[in-house]
Amino acid sequence: MAVVKRMPQKAGRIRTERVKLILKAAEQEFALHGYRGATVQRIADLANLPKPNVLYYFSNKQEIYDEVLNNILDLWNNKVNEFHPEDDPAESLERYIRSKVEVSRKYPIASRIFASEIIHGGQQLSPSVKTSTQQWIQNKVEIFQHWMDEGKMARIDPAHLIFMIWGSTQHYADYEKQICWVMMKKKKLPAAEYEKAADTICDVVLRGCGLKV
Repeated sequence: MAVVKRMPQKAGRIRTERVKLILKAAEQEFALHGYRGATVQRIADLANLPKPNVLYYFSNKQEIYDEVLNNILDLWNNKVNEFHPEDDPAESLERYIRSKVEVSRKYPIASRIFASEIIHGGQQLSPSVKTSTQQWIQNKVEIFQHWMDEGKMARIDPAHLIFMIWGSTQHYADYEKQICWVMMKKKKLPAAEYEKAADTICDVVLRGCGLKV
């Protein structure tokens, strides 16, 4: 009977687990210190791994940061529902807003890292990230314009509508501590408050677009 070698599978599993551990630690480090202030040594310490182990999987800090940003964009693209021209505008916008609020609740660190990068000029964003974001926006602008031309929603600047939704939904991730302080919550904003936030944003946006809530 032939002996099945399982070493490659085990090695692959170890690599996957360690890369996941490193990226999770890197998220915390970049969220706290930004790209410039972050260090590979602190990432290694947070991951409970020797620094050479981190550099075995990633050549340098920039490579780690690129992977973290790519994971954030994948998270948003995979978790947040898309728009289609044949969809109902009210249902699509509500679904999108609620998805964005839910992502802010579940993955606040991801939002804070991206916000910090943009605040610091977006100098570490790769050209491919910028291009894909521009293409995403252009696609959604065209869909909104289609709905307006069909008389399905009020005429409003599509790009600024998207920016407003981003700002209002991601606020609950980027400024969660401030919201907790103002609302006299303890450490974490409860899920019920996120639900209220989603209800409010949907109400305001849909009414502003001339849609039924």
